[in-house]
Amino acid sequence: MNRYPMFNPQLLLSFVAVCESQSFTRAADRVSLSQSTVSQQVRRLEEMLGKPLFERSSHQVKLTEEGGRLLSYARRIIALNEEAHDALTGFWRDGVLRLGMPEDFTVPTVDLLAAFSREQPHLRLDVTSGLSADLRSAYEREELDLILVKQRRSQPPRAARLEPLLWLDSLAHPAIERSPVPLAVFPLNGLYREELCQALDSLGIRWRVSYSSASLAALAAASAAGLGVTLLPAGCLLPSHRTLGAAEGLPPVNDFELALYYRDNAPAAAIVLAERLAEFCRLER
Repeated sequence: MNRYPMFNPQLLLSFVAVCESQSFTRAADRVSLSQSTVSQQVRRLEEMLGKPLFERSSHQVKLTEEGGRLLSYARRIIALNEEAHDALTGFWRDGVLRLGMPEDFTVPTVDLLAAFSREQPHLRLDVTSGLSADLRSAYEREELDLILVKQRRSQPPRAARLEPLLWLDSLAHPAIERSPVPLAVFPLNGLYREELCQALDSLGIRWRVSYSSASLAALAAASAAGLGVTLLPAGCLLPSHRTLGAAEGLPPVNDFELALYYRDNAPAAAIVLAERLAEFCRLER
C-alpha cells in the first residue's frame, strides 16, 4: 500500500495557474473554474501538505518557500501526465522531445524548428525559453532532453562556439559618466552580471542596479535608452549604442560560449535536431 497521499492533477493544474497568473481570479479563467473552486483546490493541497503555499494579501498572491518547492514538482507531474497520455493514445507515437534555449534564439530558430516538426509529424516538440542557469537546472532534473545554453567555458559540451560580449552604453545619454554608474543587468545569478559588477569594483567605480530584467531584448533597449551600462552578446548591439572598452578601463570578456547538450542515450530525432542547431550556431557567428 502506498503510504504517500496521491497528488490530484486537477489540484496541481489550479495551483500552477495561480502561480503563473499571480491571481486566483485569472487562474480561474485559465482553468475554466470558478474562483471559489480554485481557492478550495489550493486549500486542499495546503491541508494535504500541512503547510501554506501562498502568502495572501488584498493586493498580491505570493508563493511561500514551500509553494516554490511544490511548483517545480507540480509542473513535472503535469508534464509527465500529458506525455504519458500522448504516448499511449497513439498520435505522438514517436514520443516527446523537450528543447530549452535562451530567449534570443527562439525567434531566429523558428523556421528551423517548424521544418523539423513537419518532418517528424508524430513527434511532439516542446520548446521552452529562459535563463541559461534555469535551463541547465531543468536539464539536470531530466525535465529537458536537449538544451542550448550560454555558459563560461567549462566541461566539454556536444558542440560549442564562442560568445563574444560587448560593454554597451547609450550613445545619446551615456550612463558611464554618471555617479554612481547605473547598470542594466539580468536578475541575481543571471549571466554576465557578476562580470560587469566585478569589473567596475576593480576600477573603484561606484555603481547601482537601475534596471533588472530576464529579457535580453529589454536589457539591450534599456542600455541604448540610457538606463544603464550593460554587458551583452555582440549580436545585441543597436545603432543607438555606444561600445565601451579599453578607453574606459573595461576589460574584454571572452570566456563565454554557446553550448549544446544532449544525453548519450538521446533518440535519433534529438540528435538530428542537435546537429541542425549546431550548424545554425556556426552559421550565425
